[in-house]
Amino acid sequence: MYYEQYGEIVVDHKWIQFEFSVGCKPRPLETHYNAIGRRLEQRHIRSCKNKRSQKECEAIKVATAYNNRGQIKYLRVDFHEAVEDYTSAIQSDSRFETPFYNRGLIHYRLGFFDDAKSDFQQALKLNPDFKDAKESLQQTLLDQQHKINRGY
Repeated sequence: MYYEQYGEIVVDHKWIQFEFSVGCKPRPLETHYNAIGRRLEQRHIRSCKNKRSQKECEAIKVATAYNNRGQIKYLRVDFHEAVEDYTSAIQSDSRFETPFYNRGLIHYRLGFFDDAKSDFQQALKLNPDFKDAKESLQQTLLDQQHKINRGY
């Protein structure tokens, strides 16, 4: 769930609401993924790029913005575009473990187990206590072995 108040985006399981000081206007989730992506891009990436050129924006802010936009694309099942955003996040801040994990999830879902394994391992290298990355790496290794055993 993503939530910010007053004019920002509210996301829950099935609805997006744009909160205004006057009240809520609920809308179906499917119709607003693009709006969320544009809003995150406008709010984070564009402002960060402008500040970055002025040496005021830290790499983690840019990486977080790309990661957040990648999440929106992942939810829209635009895996190729999500991977591009996660990769941009990694290029912006290679010490940020979350985009490695997120990109690994997509690679896993697509059956690219070597790439998934590499991303999960990098996430764990950066944060050895990252429980979800540990579990995902274990599952990837199991599924990769099953795939080999089946002759695929």
